[in-house]
Amino acid sequence: MLEVEVKYQTSDWGRVRAALAAWGAVADPPREDTDHYFNAPDRDFAKTDEAVRLRRIGATNFITYKGPKRESATKTRTEVELRLADGAEAAATAVRLLTGLGYKPVAVVAKARQVYRVNRGGFELEVCLDDVGAVGLFVELEIQAEDDRFEAAKAVVLEAAAEMGLTNQERRSYLQLLLGKK
Repeated sequence: MLEVEVKYQTSDWGRVRAALAAWGAVADPPREDTDHYFNAPDRDFAKTDEAVRLRRIGATNFITYKGPKRESATKTRTEVELRLADGAEAAATAVRLLTGLGYKPVAVVAKARQVYRVNRGGFELEVCLDDVGAVGLFVELEIQAEDDRFEAAKAVVLEAAAEMGLTNQERRSYLQLLLGKK
């Protein structure tokens, strides 16, 4: 599956929330995400534009691999995500596994996230309002799509962003933005 995504920095979510309400979007409960990023022992993910992370959403744990971005208009990339057992012990075991394989912890990105879901153009569009602390406020628009539906998914996320009045696109990851602040 491809993650077809665009991200925009903003100072205000008002216009975005108004568009989501007009579209009939459904909001998930607000959540706190903590992403623990790792670098590979055999290559530098900062150079290859890849990522491996352990994501914790409350007690829920996921391991995710993100491949390099495929083109410049969006942040489209292959994404492979595996749900792990819940709880702190499972997260600690995943960290031990990764570090045992030679992966090095890089940084932790914490964010408050509000996810909205709406059907647009035959896709489930996920819109995330992210407060990433010192890095700022962001809006992510994302569709999971098969390779053969990439162009259609790309058109939907870009059109939705334009309708929300989003203009300050950010191609760097939250990890890159956080490391740039240090």
